[in-house]
Amino acid sequence: MKSARADRDAPRAGRILVIEDDNAVGQALEMLLASKEYAVTVVQTSREGIQRAVSSEFDLIVTDLRLQDGSGFDVIAAVKEAQNSPPVIVMTGYSSVQSAVQSLREGAVDYIIKPYNNEEFLYSVSRALNERQMRRENAVLKRNLQNVYASKRIIGESPGIKRVLDLVRRVAPTDATVFIQGESGTGKELVAQAIHTESRRANAAFVPVNCGAIPTELVESELFGHVKGAFTGATGASEGLIMEAQGGTLFLDEIGELPLGMQVKLLRALQEKEVRPVGGKDTRRADVRFVAASNKDLKEAIARGEFREDLFYRLNVIKIQVPPLREREGDVDLLVKHFINYYAKKIGKRIRYLDAGFKSFVKTYQWPGNVRELQNLIERAAILTDSDVLNYDDIVDTPLTLDGPSLMADVVEHPMSVEDYIQHIVKKHQATRSEIELARMLGIGRKALWVRRRRWAMTRTPTGSKPKT
Repeated sequence: MKSARADRDAPRAGRILVIEDDNAVGQALEMLLASKEYAVTVVQTSREGIQRAVSSEFDLIVTDLRLQDGSGFDVIAAVKEAQNSPPVIVMTGYSSVQSAVQSLREGAVDYIIKPYNNEEFLYSVSRALNERQMRRENAVLKRNLQNVYASKRIIGESPGIKRVLDLVRRVAPTDATVFIQGESGTGKELVAQAIHTESRRANAAFVPVNCGAIPTELVESELFGHVKGAFTGATGASEGLIMEAQGGTLFLDEIGELPLGMQVKLLRALQEKEVRPVGGKDTRRADVRFVAASNKDLKEAIARGEFREDLFYRLNVIKIQVPPLREREGDVDLLVKHFINYYAKKIGKRIRYLDAGFKSFVKTYQWPGNVRELQNLIERAAILTDSDVLNYDDIVDTPLTLDGPSLMADVVEHPMSVEDYIQHIVKKHQATRSEIELARMLGIGRKALWVRRRRWAMTRTPTGSKPKT
C-alpha cells in the first residue's frame, strides 16, 4: 500500500514512513497523518520498510514492533546506520515494560500502545518532528555563524571591490544562478558566502564543494547521493551534497575541474531542479541555489572541448568578477590591518604595526597569490614575532612566489624604489629564468615587464647564458 501523495513532491519537514502489516491499521494511520498534511508512505513488511528507510530521506519512521518478517528492533538498528537517521516511533499491541525499555534503549524516541489515542499519537509525531527540525536548525546555525562572519570579511574600498559588493547586494535576494570568476586566493568563496547570507536562504545550509578535490569515480555519488548497495563500499544511503544544501546554497568551487560526464548530469539538475541518487529509481526535488566559481577562463576550456558550452551559459546568468589584489589600490593596507587584528586576538598577542622592511615589501610586492597569500604572510609573522611589531626578518625565508624562490632577501639587502627593485631582480635572474618566470617572480604581467625592459633599454639575455657587462 502506497500513499497517493508523490514522494518527490512531499514537503521536506513532513515525510513519514509507516511500517505496519495490519492493512486496516496502516490505512487508518495514513488517513490520520494525511489529515495533518504530512506526506505518508505505508509499507507492510520489515524488509521493504528498511529498504525504503535507508534509500530515501524520511523525517520520521513509525513502525509496528511485531512484523511478519521481522521486528521494529530491526528497523531501529537499520535506521541508526542511515546517512541522516530519522527518529523512530514504535507501536505495538503487545505491550510490556521490557519491550518499551528495550525500544527506547535501542534508539526509539517514543513507544505507543495500541489501541492508540489519535491526539496522543499526533502529539508524539509532532514532538519527534519538531525535535528533529530543531537539531537541523542548530546545525545550520552553527555552520552559518562562520558564514555571517565571513561575509563581513570582504575588506576593501577600491572600485573593483565596491562593484563586487554592489552586485552581491543586488543579486542576493533573487534565486539567480551566479558565476564567480577570479584568480586563486581572491576570495571567491567569501563572495559566495555573502550572497547566501544576504539571501532569503540564509537560515538554511551553505554547502561548499571543491570540484577539483573529489576523486573522479566518486563525484556523482558525492553530489547526487547513493542508495545502499549502489556500488562496492556503499554500506548505507547518502543524500549527497546537493540535497544537503536543500533550501540553501550549493557553492561549486573550481567548476572547471568537473568531469565532462558529470557536467551533463549537473546541467540537468540545474534545469529540472531534480536529483536522482546513484542506484536509485526515484528523483527528488532540489530546492537549491547554485553558485559556481572558477579561476580558469571557461570560454577557453570550451574551445578546448574541456567544458560544456550549454552548462557554461546555464551557470553564467549573473557573473561576478573578483579583481586580483594587485588591482585593488589601497586595499592592501586595510587587509593588513584586518589580519593583524585577527591574528593578534587569535594568538593572544598585542601587535601594533609592521617594521620598515615589512612596510616596504607590502608596498612593492604584486601578490600573485592574492589575499590568501597576504593572509598567510601576516599569520606567519604574527606567530614568529617576539614583540608588538611584525618583523620583516621573520618572513625573509617564506617563498611567496608561485615558482619557489624568495625575493624578499633582495629587498632587505637592496632598499630601493619599485622600479629599481624590478630592474635589480631582472638583472640578477635573467640568465637563469625565462621571461614568463621573471614576470611571475615579480607578480606582474609579461607585457608590463616588456614595457619596462624597453624603457630601460635592457637587452634580453638568453636563458642559461651570462648577462652582458
